[in-house]
Amino acid sequence: MGQPLVVRDVETLREKLAAARERGLRVGLVPTMGALHDGHLALVREARRRAQLVVVTIFVNPTQFGPNEDFTRYPRTLEADVARCAGEGVDLIFAPSDPSVLYPPGEETRLRVSTTSQHLEGAFRPTHFEGVATICAKLFLVAGPSVAVFGRKDYQQLRVVSRMARDLFLPVEIVPCPTQREADGLARSSRNVYLSADDRAKARAIPTGLAAAVRAFEAGERHVDALLARVRAPIEAVATSIDYVALANADSVVPFPAGSMIDDRAVLAVAVRFGSTRLIDNVVLGEERGPADVVAG
Repeated sequence: MGQPLVVRDVETLREKLAAARERGLRVGLVPTMGALHDGHLALVREARRRAQLVVVTIFVNPTQFGPNEDFTRYPRTLEADVARCAGEGVDLIFAPSDPSVLYPPGEETRLRVSTTSQHLEGAFRPTHFEGVATICAKLFLVAGPSVAVFGRKDYQQLRVVSRMARDLFLPVEIVPCPTQREADGLARSSRNVYLSADDRAKARAIPTGLAAAVRAFEAGERHVDALLARVRAPIEAVATSIDYVALANADSVVPFPAGSMIDDRAVLAVAVRFGSTRLIDNVVLGEERGPADVVAG
């Protein structure tokens, strides 16, 4: 397979993709922050199934990082990322040369998706989803894709972007892709490289807890407290700290109150720290088995 074209500025990106659309090609977009792993490559393959020209964006977006988060140390591996994209037949990589390419001097616009971004990640990272919604809108507008593919590991992000695109009548189909997992069930993430060997072993408690809740749900359990207890038990034994373990409406991502019962579809989501590394994960009960497929009882 040939090398993908690497584009560094908006004007060239628009020119190349406008020409592709004039030739009747559907454009598939895979937005990433780089440090590509097999989970990202699954998104690329899904985009290839749905479009004739696949674009991967590699941009560590400063507006979705809060104070004291890992923006400066987030892994930046462009050369390796280009090689991985080449192996998957990616046609074009948009890798802005500098944040000012997408955030010009004096730029001040931000997008907010109110309810969907309010809880879970939004409660702990108050400006995160404004950054996500804003950068995705910019990428959709400059690239003009027919489809954009997102992983379900970042479930709330997927819901925020889907809602934003729908509310703004953006002509792009948002395609979810199943969470990609390691052999022991840990969700693939660029931040997994931060984990020490000891913390990496402890992090297996996340898929173990999620799998326990999946099995309980499949056996008929619908009580919020009981399902959350199944998740928390293995995690509390080894985690440095827990930001949240929550059951929420699968569409609005609004948590169910303690003591309530859920129906036949809900997202079970966690954010947990092992050492200094913060990991998120989820499974949609009633819709997927997730880590229960790979984690033994």
